[in-house]
Amino acid sequence: MTGTRAPNYGIDAPLAVRNLLIVAALGVISLITLLLGVWSRQDLIAVIAWPLIWAGLSGGAMGLWMLYDSKVGKWREREEYLDKIAWRGDERVLDVGCGLGLFLIGAAKRLSTGSAVGIDRWQQEDLSGNNPAGTLDNARIEGVAGKVEVLTGDARRLPFHDASFDVVLSSMALHNIYDAGERQSAVREIARVLESGGRVLIVDVRHTRRYAATLRDAGLDARCVQGIVSSLLTVITFGSIQFGYVIGSKTGPGSTS
Repeated sequence: MTGTRAPNYGIDAPLAVRNLLIVAALGVISLITLLLGVWSRQDLIAVIAWPLIWAGLSGGAMGLWMLYDSKVGKWREREEYLDKIAWRGDERVLDVGCGLGLFLIGAAKRLSTGSAVGIDRWQQEDLSGNNPAGTLDNARIEGVAGKVEVLTGDARRLPFHDASFDVVLSSMALHNIYDAGERQSAVREIARVLESGGRVLIVDVRHTRRYAATLRDAGLDARCVQGIVSSLLTVITFGSIQFGYVIGSKTGPGSTS
C-alpha cells in the first residue's frame, strides 16, 4: 500500500445496518426500563417490550457483525477467496458489481502484465459511498491505478464481447438484483464473457447454489461451497443469509483448466 491513507471500501448494506442498530437501541431501552421498574412482565406494554428486547439482542449482534465485516473482516476474506484462483499474472480480469473495488483491486495486485476492469451501477443503498471516483482513489492508494479501469454498466447486459476475460469475479453484488430471472441473466452474462479455460469466482450472501446451477447449464464446471459458519448464519437469520461462494471454470477447445 502506498501513501499514508487507508483505502475505504465502504459499509455493506448501510440501510440494513442502520435499521438493525435502531432495533438494537429500542431493545436496550426496553431492557433498561424493565430493570428500572418502569414496567413489569404483567403490564400490557410487555407484549411489545419483550419482543423488542430479543429482537434488539439479535439485531444488535447482526448489525455489529456487519460493521466489523465491512471494516475488518472482508479485507481478510478477500485474500482467502482470491487464493482459490491459480494466478499467472497476465490475466484480463472482470469484477461484476465491483463497488469500491475490494476484489477488483485485490485481483489487480496479483497481476504483473494483466489488467482488471470493474463494472457497477454505483447504488449507494448497497454500499456506502459507492462511486467510481472512490474506486479509482482506492486503486491509487493500493498502488494499482495503472492496472485498473472502472465502467458504469449493468450486470444483466455486460458491454463486452464473448470470451473477453480470463477471470470473472463478483462479490456481494448479484443478490442486489431482486428479480430471480434477471439474476440468472447476470450469471449467464458472466459465463458468456469468460474465455475458454477461464475461471469464475462468485461470493454472495444468497442464491449461490442457483448461481452454480446456472453456470453448469451454461457449460461451465462449477460448484457451490457453503461452510459450517454459513449454515449457522442461515439458521440464526431464518434463511435470509445463505453465505457461500461459487468457484468454476469454462472448459472447451484449447482449454488448459
